[in-house]
Amino acid sequence: MAKKLYVGGLPYSTTDTELKSHFAQAGSVESATIIMDKMSGRSKGFGFVEMSNDEEAQNAISMFNGKDFGGRNLTVNEARPMEARAPREGGNFSRGRREF
Repeated sequence: MAKKLYVGGLPYSTTDTELKSHFAQAGSVESATIIMDKMSGRSKGFGFVEMSNDEEAQNAISMFNGKDFGGRNLTVNEARPMEARAPREGGNFSRGRREF
C-alpha cells in the first residue's frame, strides 16, 4: 500500500518533476506534488510524495530528512490526515446586518 510523506523546507523554485526524481532515489514514487498558493501561484515551500510501500517511505525519510536540497534542509515525515479547520469569523455578511 502506498505511503504519503510530507516534505517541508523545499526551495520555492522546486517543481513536481524535480521532487519526484529526487525521491526516486529511495524507491518507486507514485506521485509528487508541490503545494501552491492560490492567490500568487507560487510554491508554499512544501509538498507531498507518495511512495509505493512502507519500506520505501521509511527509506526516503532516512535518506532525506534533515538533508540539504537546493540549499535548504528538508523535513520529511509521514503525512498526517488533514484536520478540519474552525470556521472563520466575520467573513459572511450575506445573512443580513449584525447588531452590536
